[in-house]
Amino acid sequence: MLPQLGLSLQFALDADAAEHRAALPRHKVARWIRHALERDAQITVRIVDAAEGQALNRTYRHKDYATNVLTFDYGDDEPLSADLVLCAPVITREAREQGRSLQAHYAHLIVHGSLHAQGWDHETGAADAQAMEMREAQILARLGFDDPYA
Repeated sequence: MLPQLGLSLQFALDADAAEHRAALPRHKVARWIRHALERDAQITVRIVDAAEGQALNRTYRHKDYATNVLTFDYGDDEPLSADLVLCAPVITREAREQGRSLQAHYAHLIVHGSLHAQGWDHETGAADAQAMEMREAQILARLGFDDPYA
């Protein structure tokens, strides 16, 4: 049985909001996250513009650019509590460059962020990166998406 999920889905966009809302129906976002979870969780998914994405990345990671997904987890309490912040313009550009649908790229990054919230980390070494990529590919295959790393 999949873990329980309390989900808040927020869109903080002025431009192109309809395209992103269409790619992110609440029931699908919940399904993607639940398949990536190993325990019950309360997760907020916030879709932001480039300015908010860059400001958050600069403040919390000291990197002055908008990135595709930022994960904020709030400790080891039960249930898991985390925020996933996804930058719509970056995700749109990356999906186009990779020849993937906007929805498929969002699914990948939401799974990716959900794994980060549970302690998975691809920046700690090649073995960890490979393990995380394999886990993402397995989850995405169960959800009907192609391997983003193939």
